Amino acid sequence: MIFSRGNTAMSAILLLLGILSSIVIGAQSVGVCYGGNGNNLPTKQGVVDLYKSNRIGKIRLYYPDEGALQALRGSNIEVILGVPNDQLQSLTNAAAATNWVNKYVKPYSQAVKFKYIAVGNEVHPGDAASGSVLPALQNIHNAISSANLGQIKASTAIDTTLLGKSYPPKDGVFSDSASPYIRPIIDFLNKNGAPLLANVYPYFAYANDQQNIKLDYALFTKQGKNEVGYQNLFDALLDSLYAALEKVGAPNVKVVVSESGWPSQGGVGATVENAGTYYRNLIAHAKGGTPKRPNGPIETYLFAMFDENQKQGPEIERHFGLFRPDKSPKYQLSYV
Repeated sequence: MIFSRGNTAMSAILLLLGILSSIVIGAQSVGVCYGGNGNNLPTKQGVVDLYKSNRIGKIRLYYPDEGALQALRGSNIEVILGVPNDQLQSLTNAAAATNWVNKYVKPYSQAVKFKYIAVGNEVHPGDAASGSVLPALQNIHNAISSANLGQIKASTAIDTTLLGKSYPPKDGVFSDSASPYIRPIIDFLNKNGAPLLANVYPYFAYANDQQNIKLDYALFTKQGKNEVGYQNLFDALLDSLYAALEKVGAPNVKVVVSESGWPSQGGVGATVENAGTYYRNLIAHAKGGTPKRPNGPIETYLFAMFDENQKQGPEIERHFGLFRPDKSPKYQLSYV
């Protein structure tokens, strides 16, 4: 292609802007979970364009959505790709795990920035799928390695109900019932330099125990620290997980907050004002660290991009969106 001098200069400027954009996106600590459980949502390309226009540099997909993966090509957006819980049992077969990686990861890997594979989401010790998590995790890891994609880390996403004690945070420990399930998984993560993905929700802790947990502590608006040195519930929950990891011999396993959010209606404390306050403060807070891990940033994924009108469960589950289905923002937030 032949450029005039003006076109050449313009191309150089655009290239520089692209590089700067990549640096900004790559450096940010906050991403957003897709959350596509609705019948009124934008197209996959429209969603990815919304991520780009808001300079959201990380996305979590809960299943291998090939339309979304196509739209993510060349976007420079980092991706957590999920293995749904109902697929875990099949991936205990090594050949099936290889096929999964060859179908959903390898063909896109040159143009899509996969960061983690989340092998299961919030599987609990008593669940039917619990025995499948570790073998599926091992098989996905091996398949990634065989495909020369070792920079992608395989993990699983837990919730904080696996903790038997979470307060004070330094006493955080996995429960007796969760320990036999989670310890071998943590040993695997530790051995392979992978983080533990954790869904951390101060909202639910507050909603379930308003007598002991005050709204300002959950929303990052409390003035001063409490008796154990904490100013907000998010840090307390995260540090209790770190304490639990230390107690099972994995002090170097990093926690990635794979979900955190606040509903705008449908339950106690669920208002647009509170949710906006929570998201705004969490974005700012994630740039730093916690009392136990002060050297941040805290890699965090906000839940979720849209309200999901077809999501099952209590009413609040349908009101975690940062954007409305018409792509207008519910809150005024800056993601960088």
